[in-house]
Parts: sequence; structure tokens; C-alpha cells
Amino acid sequence: MSEFDADVVIIGSGALGANAAYQLAKAGKSVIMLEAGPYIPRWKVVENYRNGASKRNWCTPYPNLPWAPNSYTDGYIDAKGDPDFAYVTSYLRVAGGSTRHWASAAWRLLPNDFKLKSVYGVGRDWPYPYEELEPWYVKAELEVGVVGTGHEDQSGQGRGHYPPRSQEYPLPPEGKPYMAQRMQAKLGPMGYQVIHEPHGRVSRPYDGRPACAGNNNCEPVCPIGAMYSGDMHVDKAVALGVDLRTECVAWKIEKGADNKIVSITYREPNGKDTRLTAKIFVVAAHGLETPKLLLMNDIANSSDQVGRNLMDHTGLSLTFLADEPLWTGRGSVQHGCIANRRDEPSRAQHSAIRYSLRNLVPNVDVTAPLLKQGLMGKALEDAIYDRASRIMNISTMSETLPSPTNRVVPSKDRKDSIGLPMLDVHYHLDDYVRGMRPQAYKDFANFLQAFNGEVIEAPTGWRNQYHIMGTVIMGDNPKDSVVDKDMRTWDHPNLFLATTGVMPTSATVNPTLTGIALSLRMADTIIREI
Repeated sequence: MSEFDADVVIIGSGALGANAAYQLAKAGKSVIMLEAGPYIPRWKVVENYRNGASKRNWCTPYPNLPWAPNSYTDGYIDAKGDPDFAYVTSYLRVAGGSTRHWASAAWRLLPNDFKLKSVYGVGRDWPYPYEELEPWYVKAELEVGVVGTGHEDQSGQGRGHYPPRSQEYPLPPEGKPYMAQRMQAKLGPMGYQVIHEPHGRVSRPYDGRPACAGNNNCEPVCPIGAMYSGDMHVDKAVALGVDLRTECVAWKIEKGADNKIVSITYREPNGKDTRLTAKIFVVAAHGLETPKLLLMNDIANSSDQVGRNLMDHTGLSLTFLADEPLWTGRGSVQHGCIANRRDEPSRAQHSAIRYSLRNLVPNVDVTAPLLKQGLMGKALEDAIYDRASRIMNISTMSETLPSPTNRVVPSKDRKDSIGLPMLDVHYHLDDYVRGMRPQAYKDFANFLQAFNGEVIEAPTGWRNQYHIMGTVIMGDNPKDSVVDKDMRTWDHPNLFLATTGVMPTSATVNPTLTGIALSLRMADTIIREI
């Protein structure tokens, strides 16, 4: 009989934790995976969304429990920031994690994103180059079922097929929506290139999933399961014998005399505590919850960097009416983007920029203002039709730098239903991010000119994109980082962190695919060590 409850205990069942669990189980390792929230089947989420009144809060169709609140719960996150910016984020605590309601953008970082300090003199470098993670990007794309084209220059700098790839995307791109065609036709002569956005909505049957049918309901849930979400790997892991325990909130981490982690303790809604032992422990509890758990237990923080260096893609957003129908909402909610500013020399002075084109059915968004104007009957119907056909939203994904003052800490005075602290978030925009505004304004002006646009929402306020990085930062020096290149904590040889919070640079692209690649690489390390 083993002296351990499992070879590996994983805290968190999101895409990163579930992918690691699946790989470990395939290798014959025993795994217990804890999830603070419940398991909810896809059909139930679809039903909740159809019956719910809120159509723009992607958390609403999912359970929001007193012991596992989502990020919109009053009091769960107390955000302290700049007067002109309110920090908000959107994540779930359910089996499968926040990819249950993402839009599945699945980008690779660029080679220069790994060496930001060396090339541009700002931020940090990764402890290894792009080439070392590239084979794991390939594996992550195969697990997710990424749709894309390797024939475009994703840097926007005329580099040909870029970034370098050792293998083509698993699935070919879908047809280009009419909106993206018109954007390219109008903006191309100005020097902008509308490129395909790689994503996890399969373009043909793949791994038991049907081809995307264009429901345009990716957020908050793909009704047919064409889009990848973390629960798919939860199911795969459980089928191989992983012990999934839901509604079990990890709260205590115990370390031994040799600084190894010897146990974790989780609490159930009824207050019952259970202690688990293992050879290896993995915390995969999101970029905010992971540092909170470590700070609650004074774990992995000899560098004083746990919870610090919070990064997001905080930027600006423009909404306008074009002088022609664009018909956003056809196909997937994310399809095209403009990457011209993604890797320019100006990164030495201010944030890089990637422009994201929103392809969401806009009827809900255009109707409320028209009702406030008093329109009714046929006049309302005609106005909705007209505005829904012409409205366009373009937002910046803006690179932020790791700053120790941007941080998350456990609340000292607010607790959830089982007595555990909620979160305080301190997040400020520095001159590096704010310095991109003049360039963004010039580009927004060009976009308006191309479509003779009527401004509906000017890009005056800042907004973040719910992409959490940096909070348990990776590095090659234990004095200024939390984990090493293998995602192993410097302080505890058997404790690993599987979260996008390890990323030392934010770049301008959604971090999830990078997080999955890192998690697969980490799982390989663990398999070789047990």
C-alpha cells in the first residue's frame, strides 16, 4: 500500500490542470484533481443561457457558489487602481475552468516576446527562447484542435511565414467572414493586414467534436461542443482514472523540514477538511487564485514576488457605424485581427498593439440605446436592422510590463462562506501602456476614415481583457522569480505551478495556448521524475 494518496495532486481543473492530469494519467501515474466549483454539463449551461436575462455577462450561465464565487460576485474582488480605469476580470470556478466561456483564440508568442529585455530594453526575458517551447506549442495545438494558417506573418513585419513552425496547424482555416473581407478591402490600401486569428473552434470533425456550425455563441458556451474547452480534458482525464473531486477548496499547504510540500488540505461546503499527501503537487488554480493560495500559506515566496507583476492586455476600444453593411456575427466571434503593431521597434518606448475585430452578433448591444431613444414598433425594427448591419467594434490588445506594485493579495477582512479570504487587486497603468494611445488614435482615425464611420463609443476609457499573467513569474534567478523554467517553485522541489501567471511577458495575444504548452512541458518533467 502506497504511503501517498496519489503520485500527483493537482489543484484546479481548468485547461492547464486538466491537460497535465491527462498526460500524467496516460503515463500511468495516479492523480487526484481538486476543483473548487462543481461539474456542470454543456447542455445545462446552454439551457441556463437561453433562459437567463443577462446575455453579456459570460459567467451568468455557470454556477456561482458561496464557497467558489466567480469574479463578478460582489466583494469577491476588491480592485484598487487608477481614477480613469476600473480593473475587472472574468473567470469561472467550475470543472474545466474559464475556457468554458472563452472565445478560444489560440495564439503563439513571437520569438521576440521571449526576449523583450534583450531586444527592446524593457520588461523581462524568458529563461529560454521561443525555439525551446515550439515543440510544445505543436502538442498544445493538437490537444486543443487549433484552426489556423501558418502561411501568414503574425508579427505584422513582413517576415513571411511567421513565427517559425515545425508543423502546420492541425486544422485549416474556415471561410473568411464578410466583415473580415470588407475590413481587408478597405484597410489593405492603407497598409493594414487583416490576418486570420488561430482558434479552437474546429473547422471539420476532430477528436469527437463536430465542425463549427457558426452559431456565434462561443461566449459563453458553444452549444454543440465544436469549440475547445477545458472540461473536454477533464473528461479524458477522468476516463483514464484521474480522481476528480469537485466542490473541494484547497486552503492549506504543509511543508516539511526539507522544504518539500508534504500535504494539502481541502475544505468542502459543509466545513469538512481532508488532508492529501502526494509525491508531487501542482497548483493550477488560475492566475489570481494561485498566488492567493500561496500567500495564505507563506509558500514559494522567498523572492517576495508571489502575487506581484500582474499583467493584462489593458487597452482602448472603438465602436462605430460603417457607411456600408458589414454584418458582424457571421461565423465565430473571433476571426480576424490587425497585427501591424505587434512587434515594431516602438516596443522600446511604448506598448505593442494588436487590434482585435469583434465578430459578435450585435443585436443585444444596439437595441438598448434605441429603446432609450423611445423607438417602438416598425421604427425600432428598422433601426435595429440598420445598426446591427453596420456596427463594428475594434479594440487594442496592449502589452503591459511586469511591475511589482501591480499585485493580488488575500483580503484581510472579507471572507467567503467557508471562511477563506477573498481577493484584493492593485492594478495601475504605467507610462509604457499609456504611451501607446497616440499611435492607437492614429490607427483608429484611419479605420474611421476608411468606412466613413460614425463614432458610437470613442476610445477614451481603458479596459482590460481578462488575461492574467505574471503573478507567479518565471525566471532564471530565485531572487526575482517564483518558478524556474520547468514551472517548479524555487523554494519547494516538488511543487509546480500550472498557470499563465508564470509568464514573464504579456505580449499582445491571448495567453491560454502558451499556458497549455507550458503545462504539457511541465507534465513531461513530472513524468520523468516520478
